[in-house]
Amino acid sequence: MKLPLFPLQTIFFPGETVPLHIFEERYKQLIHDCRSEAITFGIPVFINNTISYGTEVQLVEVVNTYENDAMDVVCVARQVFKILSFEQQMEEKLYAGGEVRFLDLEYDADNTLRKEVLDNIEILYNLMEVPFSKIPPEQFNSYSLAHKMGLSFEQEYELLQIPKETDRLNFIKTHLETTIRVLKEINRTKGIIEMNGHFKNFDPLDFKDFKI
Repeated sequence: MKLPLFPLQTIFFPGETVPLHIFEERYKQLIHDCRSEAITFGIPVFINNTISYGTEVQLVEVVNTYENDAMDVVCVARQVFKILSFEQQMEEKLYAGGEVRFLDLEYDADNTLRKEVLDNIEILYNLMEVPFSKIPPEQFNSYSLAHKMGLSFEQEYELLQIPKETDRLNFIKTHLETTIRVLKEINRTKGIIEMNGHFKNFDPLDFKDFKI
């Protein structure tokens, strides 16, 4: 399938709201075409000087239009795609485009795994002293809090490429378990530092059973 393309150094996951400020002429034209022709467009992720994967988005609303015809728009992210070809300008258009192949995303995870991930997110938030609003496992998926669990940009990009929900949740679970261990160690170290200079009661050892 051929899609207009709007490369950004940003990652959007399916179902996510996508706010954009449009000011370049080529993207003003793109939004005009989305409104008049009901087309969608793709946002490829610009990472390591390449664009290989991205997310299709659909225009929902033009929120503001300015005197210079710049716009604030709201879109919604839909499907993840892999780029097969890229052209700087589509025929008779100012904006880029290319052939893409949509990933067959699967949502095959059970509620037990969803709950394990949610429990780890809650532990992480508690360690960071950040409020956490509980989510029923059946209403949670791997994309729900993808930007709010400390994944690096590279990790988010890796997550975007994983087609199966079970694999996505296990990827997140591994990250959370690692992060929780690190934070617990940091908190332990912080506690030791804060004790420095204070008197502490030590239990005397009984030497009679010592052997050399």
